[in-house]
Amino acid sequence: MCIALIGGMDRLGKHYRDEAGRAGVELQVFTRSENNIGTKLKKADAVVIFTNMVSHRVKNEAMNAARLNNIPVFMHHSCGVCTLRDCLNCMLISKDRLTQ
Repeated sequence: MCIALIGGMDRLGKHYRDEAGRAGVELQVFTRSENNIGTKLKKADAVVIFTNMVSHRVKNEAMNAARLNNIPVFMHHSCGVCTLRDCLNCMLISKDRLTQ
């Protein structure tokens, strides 16, 4: 499973990836404004947006790309590692329920 994280803090990038690795998830981290973020999200299975650390333009572009590609989006206001851990756990539990 590949998840794209938009927002967050630069200094926590390694911690975000470590936490995702523990959950068995590949994580793409975009903490800074990116050009053509929509094309970079096409291979993601889900998108997590930390809304307190991202501009409206980037959030809207990510939402549009996700909508066009039928990718689920999870938005959270805080940007801590614990928030990402909780989000990953919820996604994995939901995925397990859907496959049963």
